[in-house]
This record gives sequence, structure tokens and C-alpha cells, in this order.
Amino acid sequence: MAQLAPEKKPTPRGRYLLTLSIAALGVVFGDIGTSPLYAVREAFSDLYGLALNELNVLGVLSLIFWSLIIVISLKYLTLVMRADNHGEGGIMALTALVMPSKLRRGHWRYFAVMLGIFGASLLYGDGMITPAISVLSAVEGLQVATPKLAPFVIPITVGILVALFLLQSRGTQRVGGLFGPVTLVWFITIAILGINQIIKNPHVLLAFNPYYAYQFFVHNGLAGFWVLGSVFLVVTGGEALYADMGHFGPLPIRLTWFAIVLPSLLLNYFGQGALLLRDPAAVENPFYMMVPDWATYPLVALATAATIIASQAVISGSFSLTRQAMRLGFLPRMTIVQTSSHEIGQVYIPTINWILMFATVGLVLGFRSSSRLAAAYGVGVTTDMVFTTLLFAVIAWSLWKWPRWVVLLMTAGLLTVDLGFWSATIIKVPEGGWFPLVVGGIMLLIMTTWHQGRTLLTNVMGKDAFPIERFLDTLAGSKKPPQRVPGTAVYLTRNPDIVPPALLSNLRYNHAIHEDIIVVSVETEEIPRVLGSLRAEVRPLEFGFTRVVLHYGFMEHPNVPVVLYDIPELDLDPEDTYFVLGREIILPEGKLGMPRWREQLFAFMQRNALPATAFFDLPPDQTFEVGQLIRL
Repeated sequence: MAQLAPEKKPTPRGRYLLTLSIAALGVVFGDIGTSPLYAVREAFSDLYGLALNELNVLGVLSLIFWSLIIVISLKYLTLVMRADNHGEGGIMALTALVMPSKLRRGHWRYFAVMLGIFGASLLYGDGMITPAISVLSAVEGLQVATPKLAPFVIPITVGILVALFLLQSRGTQRVGGLFGPVTLVWFITIAILGINQIIKNPHVLLAFNPYYAYQFFVHNGLAGFWVLGSVFLVVTGGEALYADMGHFGPLPIRLTWFAIVLPSLLLNYFGQGALLLRDPAAVENPFYMMVPDWATYPLVALATAATIIASQAVISGSFSLTRQAMRLGFLPRMTIVQTSSHEIGQVYIPTINWILMFATVGLVLGFRSSSRLAAAYGVGVTTDMVFTTLLFAVIAWSLWKWPRWVVLLMTAGLLTVDLGFWSATIIKVPEGGWFPLVVGGIMLLIMTTWHQGRTLLTNVMGKDAFPIERFLDTLAGSKKPPQRVPGTAVYLTRNPDIVPPALLSNLRYNHAIHEDIIVVSVETEEIPRVLGSLRAEVRPLEFGFTRVVLHYGFMEHPNVPVVLYDIPELDLDPEDTYFVLGREIILPEGKLGMPRWREQLFAFMQRNALPATAFFDLPPDQTFEVGQLIRL
């Protein structure tokens, strides 16, 4: 078929670029923008036992500065964002770039794809922890203003989170326009707070010198290295920059980062450092201690709004990630609700929403403070960043043909930083860091079981496959051809080259087939979207048969009837068209290389997957399902 790449988006300019940049503030930078609420506080927590002196304050600030420069500015904005899958970013898009058409166990690309799938699995843990720690850290400002309000922090946080998840079904289209302006006010506010403190103690600006980061490690030894686990909190939104590239493009994200986000973050972090040098007692909550008493409650409200926006971006990202995994064949079909008629990326998946809600509320009730939650935060994200670096290296070497020495040098440099952060977060595992790893492990098991199970199922069904050309030859040579009944039957099948099992079953038991038969196969391409003009391949066959292959990107929802009705060659009458599909009933026997317990898990997912009728938007009153027993 012709090139399936979508049309290239024009580079935004002028007012449109400004609009996109402001919108990107809320969606892309919400997570990283709320890190000042807890990052500096955690770096000086009792976990590390650091003395609160000038050397350590300047050392931590220097580490924060260079982490933002190396991880965000250099790695993600300069390098990783080059690896777009026709404009889309994120670890699933990155995985699709290295994923071959046939995934063979033992091949080096198989291991690369497994890295990407595990990285995607870990992001579900991030989707649970980010709303909990972000909203809780904002609401904790109430007890700074009035200690008597401390007992209400947890109930208020839970109430906000429950309301946030309950509103997901309405989509973000209506409130999305507020995200950018509110987040812009947030960044301006935290910048002003930081400037106010820096003016009082400009000595902190010395921390731009990496010498203070070096001296920090020299004087604190292993304890200084462990502090990297909390310093990492300032860059935890790095994956969001890459994942949301498809919504805004790289230019607005880069422009917003260097013009607004990076300066505001640095001013606030350095302002907190200046405050700690002047008043070490402020270490209890340096962010809110920078604020005048009269402004505490308004800032709590603004911080809560900012963390809700950050949480919304992460939740929406989980929905998008799930849809991509489904389309690439790593998750069973689920109900997907399109919440916007204009933005294809705005979807709602009820199953994922309720899982995230119960997990997030459970984290708040279990950990009960953002400091304790910080222990659970970071392990999964650091692991994901390591995988991103490795996948990027694979793409630079195998697809872009960069010189090997360049790839090795770049990868070694990035992995030195990534593995440093990853090693420093390992001590968090007993304190809560186990949570994202467990979530990631469970999701990896589910995704690999589904993918392997579908492969086994396809192989089993392929053994009894009847090529459609041979079937037509049989009809041509038959002395007693089957009876033809009026109307058009559309048979959905995975392989367009074989006769659908549902058609054979219908012929076997009813001894009749429709006058017009369309064999439809839906293929997911390794690109986000497919041009409408390249959507369908139509090939007329003999005896009223037509073969149709529909192509969809991994970020598109396949509405099969709408596409078929629009194909002029088919000339379908919606009132006289019927859809027939097979429904496999799995009987696990453990004979085909997958342990029986995994086959049982696959069979469970198969039974509870969204029916193909709903997934492909087939009309229920014109759709028939034919069951088929499959022994695995």
C-alpha cells in the first residue's frame, strides 16, 4: 500500500504559537511545575540526616539546577523529542518505532520492545502516585497557616481526588481552556516568591557553579549520593514533556520551557534555598514559609488548582497510554469514550479511571502525608527514564544510522545521570518505592500475557485456515453451490487472506451465504494516525466477494461501519447490511508453550474484553456472533 504517514503539521507561528504555548503550560508542565511544593523539603528530610548549612544548601541547589539542565533541557527537549513517531511522543510511540511487524522471542528487538512495555507499565504507578502526592502537598499548606486544620487535610484531599475522578467522564474540553492561564499565574507567583527571597540573600546564586555540587558529594559521601533520590523529584515530569508532544508539537513545548517554566522553577528553588540559609526552621515546609501570612490561604487555593491540573494531565495520559497499548495488541479491548469532538487525544476509559481512583485514594489514606508518599515516588519514573535512554539509543543506531561511537558516547553520558538517580531511589523501595514496581510488574504480566495469548490464538486458528482464493475455486467447481440469500454480509477477520471461521460455520450449518460478502480486516499501523484517503484497500473478488483492509493508527478509534458506508465501490445500504464476527471461547490446557495459569489469565481477559461489536461500533441489531471453541 502507499505511504501511510499522516500529513505533516505546519510549524506554528505568531499568535497560534503563543496560544499553543500557553495551552502547553497546563497540560505539559503541570507535573514538573508543582514539584517546588515538596522537592527541597524532602532533600533535607530526616531520612538523609543532612546538616542545614551553607555548603549543603548550595550543593542541593546546584544539583537541582544541573538536573533540570541535563535531564530536561538536554536529554528530553534536545535529544529524545527528535524521536517522534510521525509527531507523537511517549514511550509507547517510542516502542512502536523499534517494534518489528512480527515480534520474535530472542531477537534483540524483542528485548527492546519489552523494555518499552515495562516502561509503559511503570507509568500506571506514576498515574496513581502523582495525583495523591500533588494534591496532598498543596492541601498541607492549610496546617502551615493554621495547625488546627491538620485533621482536615486528609478528608479534604480525598474529597478533591474523588471529585476529580468522578468528573473524568465529562472530559477536559470545557475546563481545558483554563489550564494554561491558571498554570501561567502559578508560575508567575512562584517566581515572585523566589525573587523576594533571593533579594534578601543573593548569595544563593553561587549555586549555579557545579563546584558546589561536587563539594556536596565530597563532604557528605554516601549520604550526599542518597539525596539524589529527592533531587530527582524536580525532574519527574520529564516523561510528560515527551508524551504530550503530539498535542502541541516540539516548538511550543521548548519555547514555554525556556521562556517561562525553567526560569520560574529556578527562581523558586533558589528562593527556598535563600530562606533556609536565613531561617533553618523553615525546613518544615520551605515553600509555604516563603509566603506572607495574608497570602497563605490564596496560595493554598492556587496550589490546589495547579496540582489538580497536574493530576488531570497524568490521568489523561493514562487513558491515552491504554488506548495505544490496546491498538498495538498489548491490552484487551475496553470501553473508550471520546470526550471531545475536536481533539482525538481526549478520551475517557472507565475501567482505568476507577482503578486509578481507588489506588490514589488508598495511597492517601495509607501514607497520610506527602513526605511519606515521596518515598513511593521516583523509583518507577527513574526506571522509565533509563528505558527511554536505551530505546532512544536503539533508534539513533538502527533507524537513523548515527555513528556507533556517537551513540555509545551519548548513551554512556545519559545513563550515567539516569543510573545515578535510579541507584539513589533504590533505598526508597522498603519505604514505599515498592508500590510503582509492583504496579509495573502486574501491568507487564497482563500486557505480555495478552500479546502472547493472541499470538498463540492466531497460530492455532491458522492451522485450520482455508485460503479465500481456494475457497472461491471450490465454489466455482461445485456442482451444487450453496444457496445465496439477499443482502450483504460483512465478516470481520484478523487475516484477510483466509476464509473467516464464522463464514465457514454459517455455511456448514445453514448451507447458505449472502449474495454479497465483504471480508474486512482491521490493521493497526505503527504510526499515530492514517490519512483518510489511505484508510481502505478494496479488492473485488469472484462470486460477489470483496476483500477490504482498513488501516488505523495506534491512536485512532476504529469505527468500521462509518468507513465502509463511505466507500463508493461497495455502495452499501445500511438497512440491508449485516455484520458477522467470530467469538473465540478459550479452553486452557497448557500445551502450547505458555504456563496454564497464564493461559487461564488470558482466557479470563478474553471473556471480559469489550465485545468487538462495541469496539468497532457495529450496530447491535444488525450484528451476529458465531462462537468457536479454541484449545490452547
